[in-house]
Amino acid sequence: MDAIPQNVFWIIIAVIAVAGLAVAFMQWRRVRESQSNVEFLAKQAELKKIELVERDLEAKRTMGSVVLPKDQQEKLSKIRGNTSNLMQKAGYLNSEINERITRLEAKTEYLKLQKLLNDIEKKEKELEKKTEGFKEE
Repeated sequence: MDAIPQNVFWIIIAVIAVAGLAVAFMQWRRVRESQSNVEFLAKQAELKKIELVERDLEAKRTMGSVVLPKDQQEKLSKIRGNTSNLMQKAGYLNSEINERITRLEAKTEYLKLQKLLNDIEKKEKELEKKTEGFKEE
């Protein structure tokens, strides 16, 4: 009689473990997909930057023969300075976002595992109560 509840207990534990592994695998897959999407977007941004630099170089070549007035040169240098500051800030914000996403994913995974652990502990207590009932008989 004791072998049947113990087998059921192990089957339940195995089912819970398989479910936990399936959830962990799905989360891992989502993380890998999002990482590849981020890498893809980063490469696209890099290509856009290269394209913009090429356009800028072409514009400089065409403007090389034309001398701009001093006020326009100052405006152009301010625009370039602002652009570089914005690019630096965008890079910083991008790294902050990636760091927060990583923390959020880790926290979510931790909470899911915590819930699974609580469920397993509840099931163990229930099974212990049931097995105590069988032992007393």
